[in-house]
Amino acid sequence: MTIPVVHRRARLVAIAVALSVVAACTPHTRNPVPPGTAQPDKFLFDRGTAALSEKKWLTAREFFKQVVETYTQSPYRPDAKLGLGDTYLGENTAEALVLAINEFTEFLSFYPTNDRAAYAQYKLGMAHFKQMRAPQRDQTETKEAIKAFQAFVDRYPPPKDNALTDEVKAKLRLAQDRLDDSDYQVGFYYFRARWYPGAIDRFKILLKQDPDYTRRDAALFYLGEALVKVKLEAEALPYYERLLKEFEQSTYLEEARRRVATLKMEAQGKP
Repeated sequence: MTIPVVHRRARLVAIAVALSVVAACTPHTRNPVPPGTAQPDKFLFDRGTAALSEKKWLTAREFFKQVVETYTQSPYRPDAKLGLGDTYLGENTAEALVLAINEFTEFLSFYPTNDRAAYAQYKLGMAHFKQMRAPQRDQTETKEAIKAFQAFVDRYPPPKDNALTDEVKAKLRLAQDRLDDSDYQVGFYYFRARWYPGAIDRFKILLKQDPDYTRRDAALFYLGEALVKVKLEAEALPYYERLLKEFEQSTYLEEARRRVATLKMEAQGKP
């Protein structure tokens, strides 16, 4: 039996929250701080950072939790909060990614002006990005990834956080393409089913919403084809011409050239 997407997401959130509560309530031995340590919060944070660099997610998480929960006024607390999110992101399970989203969202809520707010925004996007599904499946996480990455672009323009800008824009493009692929597949399904008005509407909306869609050559070609099928040759011609203008390489170029030549000859009344 297929679990509805909304129920699946709710279940993951419930499981992640339950795991977090259990972890917080389960008796365990805290990592000891050597007696006489001048800066115990720094000691714990440094240990957590070292474990994080070694991808020891659980160990790093315990050190960071001690800083966050015990040293609430520590200058290391914001970074420890981010470290917690990074351990969940590194663990990369469905439940852990839900908890990562929670950590980065809370960081942005508690420390909106912190120097590392841009980093938190980027990692929030990545937590959603890692959960994106195939184009033919639900695109809720894709939309959330786009929302998070776009917020980064809007809030932290270069050179404010230039080190992350290129990576964010690249991931944003990938997420937008994933969402566009989903829309394209619907349009192509309509085309193959010979419901050309539905295909035309879907392709037009796609191209209007995202004129930079990486694989728009296919959308341009099949939009032109669908318009020809419903005898709107004059409207189809500009889409074929746009394909030829915008793409130096495409599997649709040769056929598009033939379509342009044919349509222009027909427009001039030539057989």
